[in-house]
Amino acid sequence: MCGILGSVNQLFDKTTLNLIKHRGPDDFGINSFSANNHQVQFGQRRLAIIDLSPAGHQPMVSPCENFALIFNGEIYNHLDLRNKLPGDIIYNGHSDTETILQYLIHFGPKAILDFNGIFALAFLDLKKAKLTLARDPFGVKPLYYFQDTKRLIFSSEIRPIKSILNTNELNEVALASLLRLRYNPAPDTLYSKINKLPPGHIHTVEMDSENLISNTSSYVPSLPSISTSNRQDLVTAYGKTLEASVKRQLLADVEVGVLLSGGVDSAVIAALAKKHYKGKIKAFTIGFEGDFEEDEIADARETAEILGLEHHVKKISFSDFLGLIKECSRIVEEPLATTSMIPMYYLAELAAEKVKVVLTGQGADEPLGGYSRYKAEIIRAKIPSPIRGLIKPMVKLSGSKNEQILRGAQAIGISDEIERFLSVYEIFSQEEIQQLISIEDTSSATAILNFHTLLDCDSRSHAADKMMAIDTRMNLADDLLNYTDKITMNFSLECRVPMLDIQFVHFMETLPTELKLNTKEGKIIHKEFAKTILPDEIIYRKKKGFQSPTNKWFRDEMSTVKEILLDEASEFSVVFNQKYISEILEQHSNGYNKEKQIFLLLSIYYWFDSNKKVTQK
Repeated sequence: MCGILGSVNQLFDKTTLNLIKHRGPDDFGINSFSANNHQVQFGQRRLAIIDLSPAGHQPMVSPCENFALIFNGEIYNHLDLRNKLPGDIIYNGHSDTETILQYLIHFGPKAILDFNGIFALAFLDLKKAKLTLARDPFGVKPLYYFQDTKRLIFSSEIRPIKSILNTNELNEVALASLLRLRYNPAPDTLYSKINKLPPGHIHTVEMDSENLISNTSSYVPSLPSISTSNRQDLVTAYGKTLEASVKRQLLADVEVGVLLSGGVDSAVIAALAKKHYKGKIKAFTIGFEGDFEEDEIADARETAEILGLEHHVKKISFSDFLGLIKECSRIVEEPLATTSMIPMYYLAELAAEKVKVVLTGQGADEPLGGYSRYKAEIIRAKIPSPIRGLIKPMVKLSGSKNEQILRGAQAIGISDEIERFLSVYEIFSQEEIQQLISIEDTSSATAILNFHTLLDCDSRSHAADKMMAIDTRMNLADDLLNYTDKITMNFSLECRVPMLDIQFVHFMETLPTELKLNTKEGKIIHKEFAKTILPDEIIYRKKKGFQSPTNKWFRDEMSTVKEILLDEASEFSVVFNQKYISEILEQHSNGYNKEKQIFLLLSIYYWFDSNKKVTQK
């Protein structure tokens, strides 16, 4: 696990590379190459996980010196890939980097389809004067880039690219989409000149002429066929496939721990990890000072005792909550509305004191129907069409202040699938965005439609299945996985996601809808398998989610929040309508839960604050 930085016709030095030193404090390297009169630079900061010796050093150049690779991530099946390579290859060590360099040399970039892992990589073929950038299918590892006809700069994080370009030009279309979706879907960022490679995509750059010629293409396969096997066989196969995933992801030459919540997902991962791990598994949990229902320490402690884990906990308070939002905004680089990045900061800090690698239960809810929005689609299908349009006014008349109910009621009446999905996701409506920044969101629906088309979602009859498939590749990558990667790597900690193992997700997407969710519950098959390895008191605990008690904290500290967001001297105030922001803050004070909206606005505020004199197109 590392940080990568590379360029074509744009020099950088160790100082620039060290902007991502936190991603790899163990080693570094910068190599230069000439490809048909174009100057290519590869830089890498290494976090040594597999093969701790100098044999794992990057950039890695082939013995013939015609190929080079920089790579961030882990390829869990790399030993299987070695078996597919010619037997006469002499390896210097046992790193996955050396494996995939040889694999790409022998089978070409299309062989990326064979990789089971998390990765962002750059592969240089000097004979063909061709550079290939690639990102893993679910976007666990980030990859950003800038390109024009003469130059290319790419990196694991935005900050080195921004440092080289010295750019602050705001992407206003992306800002509107961010307010709608709560994150920016790839390829957009808030910087008009900096893009991110979408999950499951390859970006090729041809250097055989004076100008750089590039192409971005998807290697995301369409959704698989639904299995016709009987229920018990599928539950058994589910357990075997998940266990194989966890076993694969324990591959490391350093100690591995587990991020443990009070829920069933991390408990299952911990139980399977313990079965195959040599030594006692260390587990890490964050809770909150005070009486908050979000606190999971007691539940996690019980799980740790049942499983025999070495449990480490930490409680956090509001003492510098707003300061931490600012720090997390700096680390994540892209504003988000997801309040769980706050406990993740402390969780990563805690775990990094003891281990270099952690497994997490993240990623189960999307492919297995764990969120209420998926159940809403099942419920909607059972409601006669003439009645669907009456749900919203009925809920409005009830006076409900529950955001989930209000959003679901609005979505039920929308017949167009893409627009309905968008309505379910949105943090701010189109009308609210106009009030906030006087810009229309024109790109969010297109982002959803792109994945809907790539995955051939029309091949599925249930809208819930389609939404889950899109979320697994879009929402996860640019929201939850984005902040998880950035925050854990800020503490030089590698976070692995067994629930998003490529083989396992493929299996999950062959499951019939009724084995994933119904109108009452989600993750049905997951819980059925869990019964074989965990007691019922863990499996059927009330779901809390990995959240912060920001609803109450924002009310308690509303005067400070107003002081920040309504500061007329700020860069933020130049773009945002502060009168309307004041109305949003008042709504929160009056009982409407606007914590996500406030958190997003604060994240955007700090983004503007860190990008002084942001220019608008």
